[in-house]
Amino acid sequence: MTVYGYARVSTKGQDLEAQIQALHNENVEHIYQEKFTGTSTDRPQLQELLELLQKGDKLVVTKLDRLARNTKEGIELINQLFEKAVKVHVLNVGLLEDTSMGRFFLTTLLAVAEMERSMIIERTQEGKAIAKQNSDYKEGRPKKYTQYQLDEAMKLLETMSFAQVEKEMHRRGTKISMSTLKRESKKCKAQVNE
Repeated sequence: MTVYGYARVSTKGQDLEAQIQALHNENVEHIYQEKFTGTSTDRPQLQELLELLQKGDKLVVTKLDRLARNTKEGIELINQLFEKAVKVHVLNVGLLEDTSMGRFFLTTLLAVAEMERSMIIERTQEGKAIAKQNSDYKEGRPKKYTQYQLDEAMKLLETMSFAQVEKEMHRRGTKISMSTLKRESKKCKAQVNE
């Protein structure tokens, strides 16, 4: 029997370390890992692992939602593994068994995980709707620079090229892209010509 582990996080910025450590603590021999959103269908490491698993092997994951995106997919995936006689161990639940009770337990767990995800999305959307009522609200990522820094860059453009200003601002610890500099420069010229 070979013991495999699978670890996944939803965004590139998240850390897999806690999952990997938990899998190591269970003496997992081979760990497959990836950073893909739960809604992404392209999970090459998972696909490779599923093809590799054989009768008698064990698959270990920290939580069911690391393995499946929703209840339907989770049940299909676990059923595939059961058909191959692969043991499935979910650390926060235990060993899932290919029995009537095991399947019922699995369906219930996956439904709860899916409901939790949906509630998080709803709360996020509600929070966003409330935030949008604030006149200072701006959609998207916060800017890496202030208006003062942008004005400073515009002054530098009087004696430097766009590339030189970009480099100089970066040297000063402010990342302003070339496209932002050009856009701001065009905006300033338009205001002067008004």
